[in-house]
Amino acid sequence: MRRTPLTLAVSAALVAGTTLGLAPAAQAAETGETAGTGIRFVDIAGEGGTVLKANVVTPAGAADTTRHPLIVLPTSWAMPQIEYLAQAKKLADSGYIVVSYNSRGFWQSGGEIETAGPKDIADASKVIDWALANTGADPAHIGMAGVSYGAGISLLAAAHDPRIKAVAALSGWADLIESIYSGRTQHLQAAALLGGAGYLTGRPGPELQQILGDFLSSNLDKEEDMIAWGRKRSPAEQLDRINANGAAIMLGNAWGDTIFPPNQYASFFEKLTGPKRLEFRPGDHATAEATGLFGLPNDTWTSAHRWFDRYLKGADNGIDREQPVQLKSRSTGGYEGYADWKSVHANQRKFDLGGTQRVRANIDSGANGGITLLTNALDQFLRTPPVVSVPLLPRAFAGVWQSERYDTPQRVRGTVKVHTTVSSTEESGTLVAYLYDVGPLGVGKLVSNAPYTFHDRTPGKAFGVDLELFSTAYDVPAGHRLALVVDTVDPLYIEHNPTGAQLTFSSPSADPSYVSVPLRKE
Repeated sequence: MRRTPLTLAVSAALVAGTTLGLAPAAQAAETGETAGTGIRFVDIAGEGGTVLKANVVTPAGAADTTRHPLIVLPTSWAMPQIEYLAQAKKLADSGYIVVSYNSRGFWQSGGEIETAGPKDIADASKVIDWALANTGADPAHIGMAGVSYGAGISLLAAAHDPRIKAVAALSGWADLIESIYSGRTQHLQAAALLGGAGYLTGRPGPELQQILGDFLSSNLDKEEDMIAWGRKRSPAEQLDRINANGAAIMLGNAWGDTIFPPNQYASFFEKLTGPKRLEFRPGDHATAEATGLFGLPNDTWTSAHRWFDRYLKGADNGIDREQPVQLKSRSTGGYEGYADWKSVHANQRKFDLGGTQRVRANIDSGANGGITLLTNALDQFLRTPPVVSVPLLPRAFAGVWQSERYDTPQRVRGTVKVHTTVSSTEESGTLVAYLYDVGPLGVGKLVSNAPYTFHDRTPGKAFGVDLELFSTAYDVPAGHRLALVVDTVDPLYIEHNPTGAQLTFSSPSADPSYVSVPLRKE
């Protein structure tokens, strides 16, 4: 926990730079500098009469009696109401009425931050009510979309409001617990960033303040309360209602999303029964959609527009006949289509984690997952993942296992799984597993990682660990090998290793340890 204040400070500085830079634009828009553009800035009464600051963009020259499909866009966490104006204009130009609103508790909207709670979901329906009463919106053709926080609210709203016929949820979450508490490990930088942004740009309510405090302080006495809080805000817990309402759901995310990792989206996608589409691209949280928010060409937003054209306008544009799973490789930049997520994992190749290795805790070996929002964005644009010299990793603080050298390229697609046996000198502990692509000189490029935390274990007694690394699409060149590295400290996560703890990794003959790597079929 000694890293928490520093991380909060850095997160606050990053968020301040972003949000304050947008503030003048928001103020300019509200003073009427966009006059003549077809944009109206309005106040909408949300749940309980709370004022939601919103903007309405309508098709140019549309007659008052003409009905148009409606798209509602809740803003992302900490973003002002002008966030979607560029995309709203594009949608309006193609015949949609678009209402974007600042989520309650942020910027000039009233209320407190509810973190996609019941009031936020009720707000979405209130905005739809307002649009139907005050614009030419067609009640039979309503969609919702958003990035990050807006994506989560859109999915949850689709569970509660059957009027919503299509959703594009970009860089969002389906399972809040699996997003920031996967492997029973607090994702420190993600939570600190969200918390810092909330305090800078909004008004966190007492419940959120309590949850953040308990989460960042590792208050295990409140673990069940925190999990229950997260489940209430998880679309995966509303799956039956979403499927019953039948909205067409498009999900988009980045392989390296350090706030809402891709695994939980893929699991949710598989359980949807209506029209659905899943797209994964290189990048970190919301970076895959970012250029589209500035009005620049963007594949994610292009797909979202096509999705709405098909399921709100009835356009025969072919998107429903395409393979519903679309993956963009981190290595080649090319797209690949699959019939479902299971097909991505159809070809598995294992390598053994043989022998016994002991690792001392509390020291960062040098292997780590990078910095949230920055590292995977660099990988997206420059193809520069974090690197380590695998031969130089200190074996006292890192366990290292390597595969054979591959004669042909290994096209990793989907979720790498690790199975091993662990014992600890203490009842609690944290380990972080990293998969590296190792070249002839021993330089390892990070393919994926994931944390794992345990509590209440008997010291010295071995137990099995099954860990899914964060899903990815990465090509290992011929002549390279894969390496699994395990250590106990990563700045991305809160670690639970008591001082002086030691972890032992073994591979019993009755239960061998291994890494299972999903490979693309050639």
